[in-house]
Amino acid sequence: MDRARKTLSRRFSLQEDKAADDVIDASLRAGSELKGATAWVLIFAIFIASIGLNVNSTAVIIGAMLVSPLMGPIMGVGYGVGIYDFKLIRKSLLSLAVAATISLLTSTLYFFVTPLTEAHSELLARTSPTIWDVLIALFGGLAGIIGVTRSEKSNVIPGVAIATALMPPLCTAGYGLANGRWAFFGGAIYLFAINCVFIAVATVIVIGYLGLTRRKAIDQHIEDRIKRWLIGVVAFTALPSVYLAYQLVGNAVFESNARKFIAQSFRFEQTHVVETVINGAGKRIEVTLIGMPLGKEVLHDIESRLDEAGLQGAVMVVHQSANQQIDVTSLKAGIVSELYRDSQKSIAERDQQIQKLKADLLSRSAWLPAAVDIERELKAQYPELHDVLIGQGSMSESAGQQAQKVVPFLSMVSPRPFSQSEQARVKAWFMARTKSTDVRLFVHVDVPPSSKKARRH
Repeated sequence: MDRARKTLSRRFSLQEDKAADDVIDASLRAGSELKGATAWVLIFAIFIASIGLNVNSTAVIIGAMLVSPLMGPIMGVGYGVGIYDFKLIRKSLLSLAVAATISLLTSTLYFFVTPLTEAHSELLARTSPTIWDVLIALFGGLAGIIGVTRSEKSNVIPGVAIATALMPPLCTAGYGLANGRWAFFGGAIYLFAINCVFIAVATVIVIGYLGLTRRKAIDQHIEDRIKRWLIGVVAFTALPSVYLAYQLVGNAVFESNARKFIAQSFRFEQTHVVETVINGAGKRIEVTLIGMPLGKEVLHDIESRLDEAGLQGAVMVVHQSANQQIDVTSLKAGIVSELYRDSQKSIAERDQQIQKLKADLLSRSAWLPAAVDIERELKAQYPELHDVLIGQGSMSESAGQQAQKVVPFLSMVSPRPFSQSEQARVKAWFMARTKSTDVRLFVHVDVPPSSKKARRH
């Protein structure tokens, strides 16, 4: 028995691989400070966690928790209480307050500007803490402080950061602030408080068990007062979670009993349950039936068995058709009427599109019937012109784009070159006649044969 006791004692001993007291002290003090790069890492981690909650990505949230520096100040508070270093307690509490404020501001800013406002499951999971969250924080804190006090560091701290999930509650609180959802804000802040308190309490327990050197000697009266304060904070933090857990378990039991009761009580050949809605908090059961309606006596008999099924105080509401038969003719008429309305709507939308296209085409080519008059007016100003061509063409709005626009164009042959002022005057006149803001003008000079020969010689 002695050998077995020594073997167990050695196997579960926390003293054999413990780091030196000064090493533990330096490590916990360094982790309790929030400044420089640590503050920036916190801001970036909060952005990552907020995005993960916003898109409901568990992997992204876990990644944010791995780089979160929030664990240090919390353990610093617990270490300060454990060795009665009140200066360290104040410094760690200040760092934790600054970190929480930065986190709230950052997450609120993100959720204020993001277009995604729906609350997904990852967000909802941080709004109703229970006693199980207390246990997770306590055991996670115990594992974390034991890992910190070892001479050989391991991957305990990242695992504890994931398990206790310090950052998501702060991000959820920011979501509540940005969207005015105060229930989300209150529940998330309470969950963050649970994590902080019980990680710090776990640190106090392990530091006391390891017997680390106290910062200074204090009398028994002050020590007893600190212990009473610690017990009071723990009780004040944990009691609401116990009540919430009691409600959660009660609602789950009610819903389970209700589903079992409905499955056993509504077994009829010509009547079937098509929908069941159970509200555990309000103790309300709604059942929707199809087929042969049940009589009042049958429904009264079913309701009388609610207490026997563990559904005391429950209210059952049954929805069923007033007619015993389904009017197939009316059903077919309704379906045909709906199809007709859909088809009429589709036809109306198509007609509107056709009229719009016709109007667009008409507006584009309204000036074309006047092309003959435009040619006569042009030749009246410049009788020497010939081969006048008037029309409209399609061209890209810009290079590399497929969007097309239609522009009027005027092409003519002149025996002499047109000056820049003449071209500008003709172009302005053509724009006025076609009522267009963009036209194309092409002037081709007809060189006499004698001039061509002279050029060749």
